[in-house]
Amino acid sequence: MMDIVIMGLMKRRALLTHDIEETHERLRQMVVDLESLDATLLQFDPKMAIETIKPRAFRPPADWSKRGEMMRLIVSVLRRATEPLTTRDIAFELIVERALDKSDQRLIRLMSKRVGVALRHQRDAGRVRSVLGPGQYNLWEIAREFVGTGGETEASFPPRRGFAAGIRSTHI
Repeated sequence: MMDIVIMGLMKRRALLTHDIEETHERLRQMVVDLESLDATLLQFDPKMAIETIKPRAFRPPADWSKRGEMMRLIVSVLRRATEPLTTRDIAFELIVERALDKSDQRLIRLMSKRVGVALRHQRDAGRVRSVLGPGQYNLWEIAREFVGTGGETEASFPPRRGFAAGIRSTHI
């Protein structure tokens, strides 16, 4: 049994090593192509400052997130937070987690709008709550309710569905 596992892991390692070597070769070729392009630009305009040409920013398409993925990431950020966060702070954390361009202000505004819409839907469902922050900012946190001694119900996120909806946790 262990031989099969070890052989499978060795094959996977060989495949990853091959992929890494191919990626290094592709990267080397891209660097050569970029240097050739820079030399050609300088032939047409010798005074051009090549360093001032900024790389094109990656823009996620409108349907980039799979259904529910953004909300899972938002809830993950809120769970890790030690204090309520603004919509912009949450959006910035999502950008960092997805390894997008943190300096792209347009992307930050777009993600802030998307996060705001998602949070308002969750607030209407009672899963998160907003408190008035400094200025006109809302601060967001997960709505935490626990089973009390009087038998109040527990709010859970994500909501329980199907079989799990009938399961109640008992606290002593």
